[in-house]
Amino acid sequence: MRGLALAASFLVSTGLWAAQPAHERLTESANVFSEVMATPDKGIPQDLLNKAQCVIIIPSMKKAAFVVGGEYGKGFATCRKESGMGWGAPAAVKLEGGSVGFQIGGSATDLILLVMNRRGMDKLMSDKVTLGADASVAAGPVGRTAAANTDLKMNAEILAWSRAKGLFAGISLNGASLRPESDVNAELYGHKMTNREILGADLQAPDSARPLISELDKYSMRSNNADRTVEKH
Repeated sequence: MRGLALAASFLVSTGLWAAQPAHERLTESANVFSEVMATPDKGIPQDLLNKAQCVIIIPSMKKAAFVVGGEYGKGFATCRKESGMGWGAPAAVKLEGGSVGFQIGGSATDLILLVMNRRGMDKLMSDKVTLGADASVAAGPVGRTAAANTDLKMNAEILAWSRAKGLFAGISLNGASLRPESDVNAELYGHKMTNREILGADLQAPDSARPLISELDKYSMRSNNADRTVEKH
């Protein structure tokens, strides 16, 4: 019990649970994606990004451990518009996970997740999705021109990458859960909206989301609508 109390104290003392304005987190998300993709030999493979139905970016996810460890991060998800012309309005998400260990200390890690098919997209719009249980998740391959593993593209609903201390690599997030953040959605859109209402509609994005959408469009533009074949199976 004392270990749990110390862990909780550490999380509070580091400001982990402190609120951050939505526009600041959107700017962070845009910067994270831009920095990762601007490194040609270390970014996300282009063919996977082109096939992705949704992108989730969680900047500065926190991890702390003192007997009991835990992860907690907040970010945004955005999905392709039904028209195939660019990315839609973002919906706020939070990722939570837990682990057991004995490491004392903390770290901040940027996460990028690609939702690869319609099944994964539908689950993303639910009230909660547990990675590895409700939706299959795999560590994504690194390298803009890397040949992506066929099994990954065919079977994994979500691919995940992390960046910490300059190192960009695939990461396994089995057991972590994704949930919507209704208060942040209300802050962005002026009233409470579900993630399904945001991600499943051709909603106009708020001005603060334009840098993020611009970066996504920059690195994942498709030559024509025919390239936007949705993987339903």
